[in-house]
Amino acid sequence: MTQFLIILTFVTIGIVLLWLGISFFTRSSSKIHRRVSNERQSKTEDKPDFLKPRTRKSSTGEGNPNKTCPVCSAELSKSELVSSSAFPSADGAKDRVMHIRGCVYCLNGERERVCPVCGAVLEKDEILIARLFERAGRRSHIHVIGCTRCRKGPRSGR
Repeated sequence: MTQFLIILTFVTIGIVLLWLGISFFTRSSSKIHRRVSNERQSKTEDKPDFLKPRTRKSSTGEGNPNKTCPVCSAELSKSELVSSSAFPSADGAKDRVMHIRGCVYCLNGERERVCPVCGAVLEKDEILIARLFERAGRRSHIHVIGCTRCRKGPRSGR
């Protein structure tokens, strides 16, 4: 009977020591992680903007809340939208063709409309052609292919 009590005492002490060790190391590792991330943040605050690490904008509102018009590069507020049309995919692909006309500033003539691919100044009736990639659980991604001028040019290699 005394051997049973001695074994039970050692098992209890072992469990308590194991629990204390695990709780100590998990708490100290989170403190170390917090301290390291705060040091990294303070180091990046001292750097100029072009040396700071780039952060992704998320759909939850983190990062820059303003959008940019792909036609005139104007920063838009949350209420301002870009006029565009997305067409359904013919073969069920993940990307769709999209026509982008512009925002209120470039459609009203307040800003110059420029194609980001070829650099041509666009007229009022010209549009940008883009691919719209819809991703589940994340924001959609738009890749501008060109304007109506640079997309109609001669296509070599096809």
